[in-house]
Amino acid sequence: MKKIILIIAAIAMAMSLNSCQEKKEESPRAKYIFLMIGDGMGASHVAVAESYLSAKAGKIGGEQLTMTQFPYYGTCTTHCLDKTITCSAASGTAIASGQKTLYSRLGCDADFNRLESMAFPLKEEGYKIGIMSSVPITHATPAAFYASTPDRGDGYGIMKQIPDSGFDFFGGSGFEDMFGKDGQQLGADKYLEQHGYEVCFGPEEFLASADTCERIVFCQQKSKAEDAKAYVSEEADAEDITLAEMLQLAIDYLGDEEPFFIMCEGGDIDWESHSSYTMPMIEKVISFDNAIAVAYEFYKAHPEETLIVVTADHETGGVAIGQGESWSNTFIDWIKIEEEWEKNKEKYLQDSKANREFNEASHIGWTTSYHTGGAVPVFSIGKGAEKFMGRIDNADIKGKILGK
Repeated sequence: MKKIILIIAAIAMAMSLNSCQEKKEESPRAKYIFLMIGDGMGASHVAVAESYLSAKAGKIGGEQLTMTQFPYYGTCTTHCLDKTITCSAASGTAIASGQKTLYSRLGCDADFNRLESMAFPLKEEGYKIGIMSSVPITHATPAAFYASTPDRGDGYGIMKQIPDSGFDFFGGSGFEDMFGKDGQQLGADKYLEQHGYEVCFGPEEFLASADTCERIVFCQQKSKAEDAKAYVSEEADAEDITLAEMLQLAIDYLGDEEPFFIMCEGGDIDWESHSSYTMPMIEKVISFDNAIAVAYEFYKAHPEETLIVVTADHETGGVAIGQGESWSNTFIDWIKIEEEWEKNKEKYLQDSKANREFNEASHIGWTTSYHTGGAVPVFSIGKGAEKFMGRIDNADIKGKILGK
């Protein structure tokens, strides 16, 4: 009888060990991770864009962006270590590293110590890494995932940290300081090529090189041999690709055989909001959402292994549907607003007073030309998405993505 009990105990112990081993081997995080950051995108930016889309569909409301169809929703606080209203450098650093820092610090703490972004431990664990934006690759939010500097404006110095990361894919409009601030340095493309990266301007160059290089940087065609523009509202050139198309290039390049992490930023939402440009802002929110739709299509092919998180680094502009005290502003006639913008947009883009009057007539309110301190939305779907429900802080995002 004693022998039987010992045998049963041994079997139970073996089963317990096997169960523990299975649990240990199960990854706490998704195999494929998309972190989508709409720079400056608050909940009202999303609401304005959906109001516009509803009007285009002949309705008062009801049309949804892809992001708002995700099953989990939360809000995220954005303050930095020393200010209520943050900047992209400090907020990007908090999102990437899980630690708050001082205003304008990029990838470093108050004592200038480097803070490690979530992309580095993922890279060490075998994830392929893609960092991309609709704005320059060296701008604050994308840079927070690979660089560390007390000077977020040192575009050339930030660019020189790309090879140190060893990340697989970088994409953006170009470089802020192509030849350094003095214009006398080795071109950013030449520097990166000397340090193991293939730099491609436009999709044709990219597709010609993608199959034969280990690490690649994509830039828009128009930024070849010159600085990429910053904080400028401009229509895309004919040869430019959209953020959605850029994300698809990244997905195709990284492949699905190995795990990957992609940070994709819609950076120009912020730029349009700084200038209170209502219609261009809507266009940029929709463009960002189109990129989210690309990630969502990938998710549908790998639903058990993919996580998509959509959020913002901060809100810009304090935009609202409704302005003034008249009851006449309870209906927003987006069709007429769009027609007026298209007819006279050059005037509105060049004359801030005229643009302010346009917004007032459209009943779209903007409270500031800078950032605000309000919480931003978080939309998520996939493995671990439930962790992003409710109220979180931007410094929580790293731990939640890494499964800690």
